[in-house]
Amino acid sequence: MPKPEQVSIQRCMVPEELDNRIKELEKYARILKRLSFIRYRYQGFNVETSAHLVGITKSVGYTWQKKWNDNGYEGLIPRHGGGRPAKLSEVQKERLKVLLCQRDRWTTSDVRDLVKREFSVEYTPKQIRIILKKLGMSHAQRSAFHIPESGECSSHQTTKH
Repeated sequence: MPKPEQVSIQRCMVPEELDNRIKELEKYARILKRLSFIRYRYQGFNVETSAHLVGITKSVGYTWQKKWNDNGYEGLIPRHGGGRPAKLSEVQKERLKVLLCQRDRWTTSDVRDLVKREFSVEYTPKQIRIILKKLGMSHAQRSAFHIPESGECSSHQTTKH
């Protein structure tokens, strides 16, 4: 059985800001990996060996090398956001959170119906659970989510019950 924590974590930023910072730094980690590949090429390693050393396939190595040759450093900067855009905007998610605070308990199905009715957007039950978790709703029982106690709905800190 694990020991109880003696020092609790301070919430210095809201979870969304933390996620955004992680996402931004992950971009730099991808650039670093690409630059490491280029450095290995400068050191005389062939594409296959350089690719192996940074954990990519040979074909990806050739792609990075072409981008480097065509555009230098700028060619190595990832151009995509890393996934499909969200169906709900941040404003809509805030509105959803306000709507959810109007009732104490919601099932995943209830929330799915609410999102479809209010925003004309359909999600799978699994995605609804992911959204609710990101909004700070805690899973109280099978398919039911508990809204944080009054006063906490407007807070950005999440509280698990």
